[in-house]
Order: sequence, then C-alpha cells, then structure tokens
Amino acid sequence: MADTSLGLGMRMVLGATGGMGAAVCCHPLDVVRVQLQIDGGSGGAKAYKGTGDAVVQIVKRNGVLRGLYPGIDAAFLRQWTYGSCRLGIYAFLLDKVTSTQGKGVPVPFWKKLLMGSTAGAIGSFVGTPSEIALVRMGADSKLPEAEKRNYKNVVDCCLRIAREEGVAKLWNGATPTIIRATLLSASVLACYSEAKIELYKALPTVFKDKEGVPLMFTATMFASLVANVVSNPFDVVKSRIQNMPVPAVGEKPLYTGMGDCFTKSVKGEGPLVLYKGFTPAFVKLAPYTCISLILVDKMTKLVTGKSAM
Repeated sequence: MADTSLGLGMRMVLGATGGMGAAVCCHPLDVVRVQLQIDGGSGGAKAYKGTGDAVVQIVKRNGVLRGLYPGIDAAFLRQWTYGSCRLGIYAFLLDKVTSTQGKGVPVPFWKKLLMGSTAGAIGSFVGTPSEIALVRMGADSKLPEAEKRNYKNVVDCCLRIAREEGVAKLWNGATPTIIRATLLSASVLACYSEAKIELYKALPTVFKDKEGVPLMFTATMFASLVANVVSNPFDVVKSRIQNMPVPAVGEKPLYTGMGDCFTKSVKGEGPLVLYKGFTPAFVKLAPYTCISLILVDKMTKLVTGKSAM
C-alpha cells in the first residue's frame, strides 16, 4: 500500500481502539494499583500486605468480575478521551514533523519529548472526569458499607459527582493528573519511538524487521520502565486526592492540594510511599503500553503503509 497521511480524527480513533484493546487485558491491574495506593491514605490501618494479598482479598470479597472489573466502562471512556488524544495527537504531530525533516533525517529526541508532553497534557485535561470515575469506581468496593457510593456506571458516577459535589469536582486532582500524564506520555511515546530506531541500528542481527513485533515489544518494555519510575510519585498523589472523602460541613478536606498530599504522605509513611503500587503499576503499564502501541502501529500500517510511531 502506498504511504498515506491520516488526519487527526482518524489517528484519534485508532488510538482509542488500541487503548480499549489494552484496557480489557490490563484493567484488573489498575484496580489493584488504585486500592494499594489509597490503602492507609486516610490514616486508617493498612488492609493489604502487598500486590498478591490485595488480589486475593479483592477476589474473595467481591468475586472476579465485580472485584477486578469495576469501572471498565470508565476505562473505555478514558480511552476515547485521554487515550485518543494522547496517541492520536502524538502520532499526528510526529507524522507532520517527520515530513518536514527531509528524507532519512530522524526527528530529534527532544522534539519527540515535546510532542509527547503536549499530547499527554491535552489528553489528560480532556480525560480527567473519566479518570476520576475510574478511580472512584475502582476503590468503591474497599470502602465500608456505610461509605460506599455504589455508582451504577461511569455516566451515573460523573453525573452524581457533578450534582452532589459540583462540576469542578470532575477535575479534582487535575494538576497532579496532568503533570503525571505529561511526564508519562513524554517518557513512553518518545522513548518508544527512539528505542525502536536505536535498537534497530545497534542490533540489526537481532531485530531484522524495523516494524516487527519483537522490536516493538522490546521498545515498549524499556519505555514503560522509564515512564513508571518518572510518574509513580504523581500517580500516588493523584489517586489519594481523587479518592479522598468529601469533608463534612465545617471540616477541612483531608488534603488541600497536591503539595499538601505529597507532604502528609511522605511525613506519615516515609518517602517510599511515593512508589507504593509500583509493581502493579509497572505490570499494568508494560502490557498496556505494549498492546496499545503495537495495535496502533499495526492498524496504522494497514491503513497508511507505515507505522504510526
């Protein structure tokens, strides 16, 4: 097939589709990650000893589907908001910049970082309401019966938050969410694009096809590790802010903002709290990144004759 340039809209659709495929496989890990990150965050006793213990307790308490797949509709909505923007905008910008570089001239790594940051920031702002719903619905099963919100689905969750807590609450924790997404997208997307090029040049006998699955898989694993190290502290702060209880009339909120949450968490639980949930976050991010980016690359190649990233 001859090379064809795709518009932003089509690239966003491909990005969302790839993200949904990854979400089906990785959603349970996201549920475990959120529950680990909020565990002990309100000053209560910690319920989980680790990732394995969290999985066992969640399944024992709520079963596989209700325990590990709450909020899957929110995860799908997140792909049509955050995921479509993040992957679609990056692929669109990379294609445009590549076309201006001259034949055979690679796009500088710093430009890829800038494009990844831009795509992540825009996608995160658009997708914050679905992120709030995803966190709330994923954490609801851990709350005591009297405190459970019992959201019916993602639409019910978003409408109730807006009605009961105000529309602004749909963007609660937007600052750490956007910072995290900016860092995550810059790390994942730029490192993935760059790693594919460098690995192909450095190990041509190992990676014989520059658009083959083995090369894509290796590049996504490297990009996922870098991204997880960079973004996990912001992920912990984001999850705690988004899931903190609504204060009673006259009471101060548990956290007044990103800095306050960061300070209280480190002071109360030590600096390693910022890497709480690192294992399930990486175990979730790595396959999610692998599945979503390979799907987007392969679907784009079918349509245009060349990979997206």
